[in-house]
Amino acid sequence: MSEDVNEPWEYCLYIPNDLRAVTISRRTLRLILAMHGLTCLADTAELLATELISNAVRHTKGPAALRVRWSAGVLRIGAWDADPEPPQPPVPPERVADAEEGRGLGLVRACADLWGWQPLARGGNRGKVVWCELVSA
Repeated sequence: MSEDVNEPWEYCLYIPNDLRAVTISRRTLRLILAMHGLTCLADTAELLATELISNAVRHTKGPAALRVRWSAGVLRIGAWDADPEPPQPPVPPERVADAEEGRGLGLVRACADLWGWQPLARGGNRGKVVWCELVSA
């Protein structure tokens, strides 16, 4: 099966609030990237997805979701959770080694080409998405 790497696609994996879901999300992401011929992004994407999904599971009480989208050479990884509160600001790079918490988003900020978050309130769905992007070289 020959897949066009330029063709856009999107996946969403809904997960329970369970730390085991972090591993499931990471492995699912690696499989998605392999199936689309994007293994060159897999290591960094896995790291970023792990941080985003870990935060969603650890810091909220409801379900979560991993969203992965490829379009125009950009991989967007997002973690949705039902809590509308913004994520804690990332720890500055010079303080990551000493920080008790907040290292995850600091790592996302350091490794991603772009990152951010947005609240959601569409069709009765509430919560937020914390996302990051990797640009394919």
